Amino acid sequence: MGRILLIVIAVIVGFFLLGSVLGLIAGLVKWALIIGVVALAVLALTKIFRSRAG
Repeated sequence: MGRILLIVIAVIVGFFLLGSVLGLIAGLVKWALIIGVVALAVLALTKIFRSRAG
């Protein structure tokens, strides 16, 4: 009985850790996408303004 409880507790702790790691990765991907979109917008705007000035 003790081994079964230990295995169940280990599985539950593993799922908590997996959820935390996946949440962290999802957050990092989200911020990378936001920064990428902002960078592309800045590049597009500078290209538009350069073509109008020239």
